[in-house]
Amino acid sequence: MVERWGITLPQSATDLLNAPSGVITPSDPRLSRTTNVVVAAPSQSLDAAAIRARAAGLDAIILGDALEGEARNLARAHAIEALELRGRITNRTVLLSGGECTVVRTGTGVGGPNAEYCLALALALGGSTGIYALACDTDGVDGAAEVAGAYVHPGTLGKAEKVGLDALAMLENNDAHSFFAALGDQIITGPTLTNVNDFRAVVIEPRPV
Repeated sequence: MVERWGITLPQSATDLLNAPSGVITPSDPRLSRTTNVVVAAPSQSLDAAAIRARAAGLDAIILGDALEGEARNLARAHAIEALELRGRITNRTVLLSGGECTVVRTGTGVGGPNAEYCLALALALGGSTGIYALACDTDGVDGAAEVAGAYVHPGTLGKAEKVGLDALAMLENNDAHSFFAALGDQIITGPTLTNVNDFRAVVIEPRPV
């Protein structure tokens, strides 16, 4: 891997990697008294959220703890799923997911994968009633700003229009943090001192009969 990517290492590291016993294998006796314990994992955050949601009377669906890909594409997929579910469910339902989304930055704005997910989700939902969402980085920092993420509600696009914001143009400029800052819909937690990737929740209310 070092050679493949042309990584320059200190001589001490190169000597260690090239030494016959430099890399410790799982059977190495030096590991006989070693125990590894996972104290925080993405799955745990989603399981805890599902427990809280069910205690509050919601149905909870965990979509996965390792979802990846372009943030706006994942948002559009979740919007389609939420809109489809709204016509079938009879109880408030929350879709939970984790993982690390990415953003291919082509604009000059300030954003992060969670805020961009939320902006793309709002556009994909088009102001549909009965659907609310949030997306945050669990360490409290989403991309290039000291902001954990943002939240979306049925009035997001209308609220933006009233203050003169072009949601689609701001998404194309990767300026999601500026968008939600102008609306006052950012989520700011400060440093959480842990990081179990991104956290997303989409709450869906049943369609009125």
